Amino acid sequence: HDADAAYAKYQSTNPEWAWRFRVQKAHMLVFRGSFAESLQLLKEEVPTSLAHSEVAVRRRMVQGLDYTYMQRMDEADTELAAAEAMASGFGPDVRGDLLQARGNLEVGRKRYDQAADAFREALSIARKGNLPFLEVNAVGNLGNVAMWEEHYDEAIDWYKLALQKAQATGTVSSAALALGNIGWNYTEVGDLASAGTVLKQAEQESERDGLLGNRVYWLSVLGDVYYRQGRFADAEEISHQALSLASSRDDKAAVTNCLNILSEIALATGRLDKAEKYNQEALTIERAGLDRFGIASSTIIAGRIAARKKQYREAEKAFQKVIRDPSVETPQRWEAQAGLAQVHAAMGHAALAEREFSESVNTISKARNELQREEFRLSFLSTAIRFYDAYVNFLVGQKRSLDALKVADLSRAQTLEHGLSPGSGEKSTSPEQIHPQEIARRWNATLLFYWLGEERSHLWVITPARVSWLPLPGRAEIDGRVQSYLAAFPSPSDPLETGNADGKKLYEMLIGPAEKLIPKNSRVIILPDSDLNSLNFETLIVTGDRPHYWIEDVTLFTGNSLALLSRSSPTAPPGDASLFLMGDALQASPDFPALPQAGKEVGLVQSYFPAGRRSVLTGAHPRDREHDSSARVGSDSFARRRCLQALCARHCATSRTRVSGHDIRLQWGRDEDLCGRRAGWLGVGFSSCWGAQRYWRTLGSQQRFDAAADG
Repeated sequence: HDADAAYAKYQSTNPEWAWRFRVQKAHMLVFRGSFAESLQLLKEEVPTSLAHSEVAVRRRMVQGLDYTYMQRMDEADTELAAAEAMASGFGPDVRGDLLQARGNLEVGRKRYDQAADAFREALSIARKGNLPFLEVNAVGNLGNVAMWEEHYDEAIDWYKLALQKAQATGTVSSAALALGNIGWNYTEVGDLASAGTVLKQAEQESERDGLLGNRVYWLSVLGDVYYRQGRFADAEEISHQALSLASSRDDKAAVTNCLNILSEIALATGRLDKAEKYNQEALTIERAGLDRFGIASSTIIAGRIAARKKQYREAEKAFQKVIRDPSVETPQRWEAQAGLAQVHAAMGHAALAEREFSESVNTISKARNELQREEFRLSFLSTAIRFYDAYVNFLVGQKRSLDALKVADLSRAQTLEHGLSPGSGEKSTSPEQIHPQEIARRWNATLLFYWLGEERSHLWVITPARVSWLPLPGRAEIDGRVQSYLAAFPSPSDPLETGNADGKKLYEMLIGPAEKLIPKNSRVIILPDSDLNSLNFETLIVTGDRPHYWIEDVTLFTGNSLALLSRSSPTAPPGDASLFLMGDALQASPDFPALPQAGKEVGLVQSYFPAGRRSVLTGAHPRDREHDSSARVGSDSFARRRCLQALCARHCATSRTRVSGHDIRLQWGRDEDLCGRRAGWLGVGFSSCWGAQRYWRTLGSQQRFDAAADG
């Protein structure tokens, strides 16, 4: 509105200033995603008196940006080349902005090296000339290059730097853009929880600041996040909202993105006609050349629809088209490979299916290995889980349950080995090196390996004598029961005494099929999946004449992967064990009240160790400090002996714990025996507020402690 008013004011009295405001308004329309309106505003040529002015340069630059975002790349190049030819003699801000525009065009052409060169030069100009807005944009654009090159962890670092600088300089549009880009990259590394939080914030800030183009995009990506989380109703609602906004603005790229997500949702919910309708709309836009970015996704979806309709030749053509395109992104390539493998399997071509699945494994491994940040490697599996699920189901269908077990384990083992030991130089354990029965024999235990799939789940019961495969319900049914059961524990009632139906049903679903294969009073190692990582199997309720918690029947341990178990061995407890124990804290805030049973729990545990071999932090004692395992507890301490799931569900992590109002960083080392780590100690987590009440409220620590101490 200010630009409009200024243009009207100077139109007749000062043409130069009138044109300055006209170009400024057009540039603002670019930020809002109104590219056609921006072009219309700049359609008229500048007066002859301004033909060689900065206004003329910026007019051609903004036109180049419009054409770039409309994917009319040749026209964009023409306008930017003209602007660059006119730009000599103008200030560093003009040169920097032109470099930014040139970099954006090269990104659109997928010429990422040239784009990065342009953005780095712009960043150098910004820093030398103290141009903070240019610096923010250059940093963010370097994040874009890293993102398009699939270096997602590097991209997140660039975007976080851009966000920090944007907030410091008050450039709200750049801050909202950086937030959204951080969220998008979180989706690519599989951290959907973080992605959802950040994208929602980015969408809200974009709406507040009038950045409609950005808002549409973040809405569509948020819809994809909800879809991948299985929140189909939420995903469909938000995707329709994004589609409506994108259509009203004639943003073809955003429209096809929304249509693709809606196609995915329709496929997942069994509405094949709807999926095909959305897919055809997207392909029509793309084949007309109006969107070049979404065509690989649309083609994959078309292949999946054809496969569902048993039109296998059409499906094969679609997947092959994507696989043979050298420009497609890695996730799309492995998805197409997996789709082609499933088509071969459906046609009875098992050998061809096996080959494509194997190629997809290699593609996934390469993409994961290129991630440098440990936390992103560890979350990466969720982006590929649909592929592994298809591979496992294929092998089970071929009556190759042992091979299916090894593939299921491969998905976890590689992620953990690479995520927890980056740069170690150690070779990963191959599936051929895994001998499940030998692992069970060495550990003198029954191993329960769970794989939760979309349509069906699997349980492998591994004993020294044999490996048995058992079918289980799909992930949604199991995860729903788990979450319902976990929600019962904050209640003061004892789930056992109230006969909690979820606790009983989970035992029937997860343990019941294997019950006859598990000797009473034996050792059992659980290798969980999905929400089973948050479930204490000890608290499952065994039904019968005397209902009781399963902890009365077996001694339970938790592992992650057969490959990691195979690389370690049980060790006898040391005679000079020591203890580092922290608990019974004061109230840190209303969100973290003191726990009434914590003092009793601490007392039960520390009584096992003489005063000279224990270090106990309670009450107001903790202060901000680093607690490292080597400083407090010897590497051969009792703590190394067993790793209970309560503390480390999946992997080693640095955890910031709030105790008595103070932040304490804890470097948790996983148990060597169960996680294959060669150094460190074991943390055993106790809770006086979460757990099955009879054993976890009054005897919780001692019961867990005895279980961990039992050789």
